[in-house]
Amino acid sequence: MSTKLYDEIPSLDLADFTQGTTDEQSRFVKDLGEAYNTIGFVAIKNHYLTDELSEKLYDVIRRFFSLPDDIKGKYEIEGLAGQRGYIGKGKEHAKGRTTGDLKEFYHIGQEVTDGDPIKNEYPDNVWVNELPELKEIGLEVYQRLEHTGVEMLRAIALYLGLDKNYFDDKVKNGNSILRPIHYFPIDDPDAVPEDAVRAAEHGDINLITLLMGASADGLQVLRKDGKWISITALPDQLVVNVGDMLERLTNGKLKSTIHRVVNPPRELMKSSRFSIPFFMHPRSEMDLSCLENCIDESHPIQFDNITAGDFLNERLAEIGLKKK
Repeated sequence: MSTKLYDEIPSLDLADFTQGTTDEQSRFVKDLGEAYNTIGFVAIKNHYLTDELSEKLYDVIRRFFSLPDDIKGKYEIEGLAGQRGYIGKGKEHAKGRTTGDLKEFYHIGQEVTDGDPIKNEYPDNVWVNELPELKEIGLEVYQRLEHTGVEMLRAIALYLGLDKNYFDDKVKNGNSILRPIHYFPIDDPDAVPEDAVRAAEHGDINLITLLMGASADGLQVLRKDGKWISITALPDQLVVNVGDMLERLTNGKLKSTIHRVVNPPRELMKSSRFSIPFFMHPRSEMDLSCLENCIDESHPIQFDNITAGDFLNERLAEIGLKKK
């Protein structure tokens, strides 16, 4: 296993995997695996999201978050555990904390259109009457990021010695979430709790997360030697990181790295920050039991057996979105 320490996250070209020669594909898989069992993050270019579409979504979500709180509040639906629609300021906190993060966000979920009975598990998406264009733009971004995620998981499967299409049926109509986030301006930093931050240190719940370029600095990743390093994606890149579900499945071989969004200097707290991650989840019935080829005498089983659906419900309660 690699012990390399990165000063910045590695950049890879997804076209090497999707369109490259056999050697280019093999190198992509090797480099991706090394990054994922070391730092847990990579930056990817030549994915399926266009700059134009990204700009359109950022434009419409800026307009959504600038709506009055009472208008946004119409789209916060009781009983959905924050899985669709609007989630208000300070509602979510990191696992192990009680102070709410300094953010508000909006969730777009899976639209099942092929008659798959899993549709019964998912609440309907909540669309904004004041911004009808959000539906078309949001769903197209969702589908393009999902397409990119499938290719990333195919490369991960090969790295793990599995069939290339191991994850395909597990993520088809999966419970993935597109989350536009607004880290809202703080006019008086002294008026918020002393330990309040934009997003406290945490690992993601899902298999992998695909992050569209954020609008300001602040994202940091905790390296295995305890040093925090900053991440800024180039405009044409997605940042793709390992989530807790993939770490469990691989018995810790692939690292769900702790990360955070730190507050800017006090004089910049009055400015907004926008970010749009895509949390790629499998279907709820996926078994997250550790893969046999990731277990040996040097790497005994670290995690209890659990399904993706049960693990998600546990974590939603731990971060304050679902009642225990």
